[in-house]
Amino acid sequence: MQDREVREFRISPLIRVTLLSLYIALTVPLPFLSKATGAPISPGVLWVGLAMGAVAVYGALSERAIANAEGIQVTYPQWVPRGLRKGWILPWNEVAALKPRTTGQGGLVYYFVSKSGQGYLLPMRVVGFSELVKIVEAKTGIDTRDVRPLAQPWMYFILLGFTLLLLLIDAWTIATALTLGH
Repeated sequence: MQDREVREFRISPLIRVTLLSLYIALTVPLPFLSKATGAPISPGVLWVGLAMGAVAVYGALSERAIANAEGIQVTYPQWVPRGLRKGWILPWNEVAALKPRTTGQGGLVYYFVSKSGQGYLLPMRVVGFSELVKIVEAKTGIDTRDVRPLAQPWMYFILLGFTLLLLLIDAWTIATALTLGH
């Protein structure tokens, strides 16, 4: 990486499409079912809530990691409220370590630990993750041989396949709810 070079890493399109599709598959039938069953929550309220949720999910999936000669930064578009998702900046000379942590699902994530002891989550779902890890190693001197992405692409392809299947079931569910509503 050259002194003036800036590298930007965005969340993988496969991950974005999969997670947005899963959100749609899990939520879109709800207003139809609400109407068909006479639920106390109106379909209109559900549609508004689902739209707000979709914007929140899209905003969270708009994360960008930016690496340059000075440090690494995680940022979100300006339209994402600061209270919803906070970015961070960490100068390379402040990085003390890169520590692994086990997730609740048994996966492994990595945190930058600053010299002051604060932790910063390494963005692991970005396109070019291996290049990002090489930049981290070059700029910090930390051995990153064992650092791997949180999930492999094949896992998201499987999830996308099941999501598409769920969308087919949703179509049947919505058709049935519309039939019951008449």
